[in-house]
Amino acid sequence: MAVEIEMRARFTKEAHDQLVARLKADGEDLGRDDKHIYFYVFPDRLLKVTDNTAAGTAKITLKGSKIGQGTAFAETEFAIAPADVPAAVKVFNALGFETTMHEAFNFRHNFRFDGVEIAVKWSEAWGYHAEFEILLDDGAADADRVEAAAKITNVAAELGVSLMTEQELADFTAAFEAAEKERKQEAPLIR
Repeated sequence: MAVEIEMRARFTKEAHDQLVARLKADGEDLGRDDKHIYFYVFPDRLLKVTDNTAAGTAKITLKGSKIGQGTAFAETEFAIAPADVPAAVKVFNALGFETTMHEAFNFRHNFRFDGVEIAVKWSEAWGYHAEFEILLDDGAADADRVEAAAKITNVAAELGVSLMTEQELADFTAAFEAAEKERKQEAPLIR
């Protein structure tokens, strides 16, 4: 199991365009990475079925915590065939997880800048945003985790990006989850 050190930022389209231009000029362009994702949000973890439409791949991922609960995420994932995405979603829903599911399409473009992977994205829920990430081995020492978080913070500052605090992330995701719950409760009335 790997450990992701991950931080996020939300910004305007203008800031998005400036960031992409800077990363194309000074970073390593890792290419387009659009994804259709089924998120199962639990109080202490996140389960995802991801159809990577840009790459023609798919995977199931379990993160050992959820957004707004720290920058370090223990992560277990395994590949599945893209054709198996609907079956995986059906299995998780049949196990009783359907009420925790959120579905999203993310337009993504990945870059690497000074050793930090940066996914610049747009989704309906988040708007324009980015993930800054460094992947560490499972047994990484606390000092390595702190160093990775500091490197991400420094890279974001160099790129002129303000990272969200853990409280901002927790507040944002709580508001999103509450809105989704309300939307799902009202959905049967629309039929």
